[in-house]
Amino acid sequence: MNRSVLYMALVGGMALPLLSAAEANTDMVEITAQPKAKDLHYFVPRDLMQIPPGAFGDKIRRGHQLFVNTQQLKGRYVGNQLNCTNCHLDAGTKAYAAPMWAAYLAYPAFRKKDNRVNNFAERIQGCFNYSMNGKAPELGSPELVAMSAYSYWLLMGGLLDMFGMKDKPVPELSDEQLQLGGREETFVLPGPLADKVKMEGRERMPGRAFAALPEPPLPYSPQRGDAVYAQHCAVCHGKQGEGRKMADVPVIPALWGSDSYNWGAGMHRVNTAATFIFENMPLGKGVQLDVQQAWDVAAYMNSRERPQDPRFDGGIASTAKHFHASDQGYYGKTLEGVVIGSHAYPSGVKP
Repeated sequence: MNRSVLYMALVGGMALPLLSAAEANTDMVEITAQPKAKDLHYFVPRDLMQIPPGAFGDKIRRGHQLFVNTQQLKGRYVGNQLNCTNCHLDAGTKAYAAPMWAAYLAYPAFRKKDNRVNNFAERIQGCFNYSMNGKAPELGSPELVAMSAYSYWLLMGGLLDMFGMKDKPVPELSDEQLQLGGREETFVLPGPLADKVKMEGRERMPGRAFAALPEPPLPYSPQRGDAVYAQHCAVCHGKQGEGRKMADVPVIPALWGSDSYNWGAGMHRVNTAATFIFENMPLGKGVQLDVQQAWDVAAYMNSRERPQDPRFDGGIASTAKHFHASDQGYYGKTLEGVVIGSHAYPSGVKP
């Protein structure tokens, strides 16, 4: 497993990379991309073997299990064949693949998608509703507590190790505190860390979310993306984007169709998918496509039908107007004479 993640430039007085106005515009993207950090040291979460025994350690272990095998919640909270680690690569540890150590420090935060401040557990709920095409567990549920505990442990264990406290156990937090996130004002860092990790800038850790990608030389094209997909992606994800299973267990995620993320997920945006694809795909061999290919194949993938947006109000046009007006996406648009979204699949979890 590639567990290397970039060192946090928000410690020790180091400068943070600045975001452009376009990158900071939360109207355009769900998770803002950032210029890729260069020449920084590496931040390494503690090895899973160091998760402590006892009830707190059990929560952390359960959270890890849920990240790598979210399918164990299929039919209850998950409505497709995805696992969290399909987007949060290397069980949520890989830089520029939405690592959970960085996400934990970024919340609570205002999300335009919900038009309110979300804490960390509420952000995970959004993943269940949209990326997993399911139904989110309740706040305080064992699942949300466990996933929050795992994300917190990735962050805190690595920080303690970084500052010479390898033998210091990760401080235990209450279930309520775990779900808030590391940007909560009541979140207390132990010992010397309190002076090292400042509140300002926590949400902009180098390596968090996805790396910024330049605009393509040409307008992105699903038609060109079809050829890119056939050459570089179909061998793993299937000719029809259906993903791969072994012994009826999903091993490669579906990219469109009934078993993929729905029209409300952040990954349905062409710009978001392009940044992820360029940096991380093919799996284990990222930065293999050129910029144009990444945008084109993202356009192809996200112009295919998928499950309906859970916010669907009964009309494609009105739903697109209210929730997709500023998207770089295809929902509600006409492509080859077909209104995209009009043949969307239903939710995979019944109310």
